[in-house]
Amino acid sequence: MEHALEVRNVSLRFGGVRALSEVSFAVNDGELFSIIGPNGAGKTSIVNCISGRYRPTEGQLFYHGRDITALKPNARAPLGIGRTFQNLALFHHMSVLDNIMVGRHHLLKNNFFTGALYWLGARREELEHRRKVEEIIDFLDLQSVRKATAGTLSYGLRKRVELARAMALEPKLILLDEPMAGMNFEEKEDMARYIVDLNEEFGMTVVMIEHDMGVVMDISNRVVVLDFGRKIAEGDPATVLADPHVKRAYLGEEDEVLVDPDDAPDHPSVAERVA
Repeated sequence: MEHALEVRNVSLRFGGVRALSEVSFAVNDGELFSIIGPNGAGKTSIVNCISGRYRPTEGQLFYHGRDITALKPNARAPLGIGRTFQNLALFHHMSVLDNIMVGRHHLLKNNFFTGALYWLGARREELEHRRKVEEIIDFLDLQSVRKATAGTLSYGLRKRVELARAMALEPKLILLDEPMAGMNFEEKEDMARYIVDLNEEFGMTVVMIEHDMGVVMDISNRVVVLDFGRKIAEGDPATVLADPHVKRAYLGEEDEVLVDPDDAPDHPSVAERVA
């Protein structure tokens, strides 16, 4: 099976602190792949490296075989890489519709000259983009709030708008950073269904960070586990859940095999982070 994404020996340092240490994994095309681990394990750091927000100190990133390690975030979106953020990054003063339209920006083809001849091309293009946005609004059940100001919505709805804007990019690979954080049970169920449909109906490869282990185990094809910036396990959900190193990480116990003594001054204990 073709790899949509390859992470090869990626390390990331902030001054003297190691956020990631030689992390490697591959995501298959069409897979729903989850990254889990205790707080501070390096999950968002690796997603930031994949999206281009951070550049690895060492290692390489490949997207469908192409080295994207040095590419800026705005150069990755046209390749088909989209993402959501752990902390919402919506334009709160804009409507839901306009927030989603922002996600279509890189797909606009009309320039200044053709835009001046609005009726000859730009208007048709705008209508086509609006049609695509309306499809996303229907898919995510946002019809009732399509004209509402994003900042006035409930947290759960704003998370859905964030997902809608990422979908508007028409990505082949979508990175979801804690898409269900702060949601109640029903909202989580809805979001899980949308994510599965993204993967199965829209054909998007999904890389997801999520703390809800029940959701991760239910919908993921494969899982990778990080702790102290290192990969400690990878495989199908059942195998990962049974791994003793994973149990130690989540129970807050020291793992004498995996913890490098040189890392100890840089990090609080796992128990402290989970607490």
